[in-house]
Amino acid sequence: MGRRFVDERRRDPYYRAAQAQGLRSRAAFKLDYLDRRFHLLRAGARVLDLGAAPGGWSVVAAERVGPRGTVVAVDERPIDEVPGVRVVRGRVGDPRLVPRLGPGPFDLVLSDLSPRISGAYATDHARSVELVGAALSLAEAVLRPGGAFAAKVFDGDMVDGLAARIAAEFARARRTKPPASREASSELYLVGLGYRTGAARGEPAADPAPDI
Repeated sequence: MGRRFVDERRRDPYYRAAQAQGLRSRAAFKLDYLDRRFHLLRAGARVLDLGAAPGGWSVVAAERVGPRGTVVAVDERPIDEVPGVRVVRGRVGDPRLVPRLGPGPFDLVLSDLSPRISGAYATDHARSVELVGAALSLAEAVLRPGGAFAAKVFDGDMVDGLAARIAAEFARARRTKPPASREASSELYLVGLGYRTGAARGEPAADPAPDI
């Protein structure tokens, strides 16, 4: 980790706030923004958190769904215990993962998956889009009708195709960049609200002009 990166991080107000509040990562503020804008996390909801390590989003989700809710955190990397969260070690895209997630559909699927950075932006962008595609395929298998999906992706020329897929499967589709995302970062978040399954996909969307 370079000296410049360390210095920039120390000056980052979201990093400092995360440290002061005992949060696992500054990413918690990104989920807070998404929740406040799109009302994703409801008391008693069942939430699937993909790419969950080190657990920053899972902590926020568990607090907001409360004791009647459920949060399942998935990552290939280990995650320290989070009260109220069940951790599943696994890879998104592995067909053996779904049965391990537990019974019943989810109300919300979150994805903060990120590829290993190669330094070649076109490659990193393509890998990011591939990961979100895998997360969306998993969401199709586990989301209840009317459920929601939110995922981080690196912006680029392949995002429009991914966004169109979300717009086709959800009543409303949005793209946004939380204030906690660094200004120089290419990351943005794609959000789908009101999952439509089966015959419902052929019905007109509730919002005919999604701003995705």
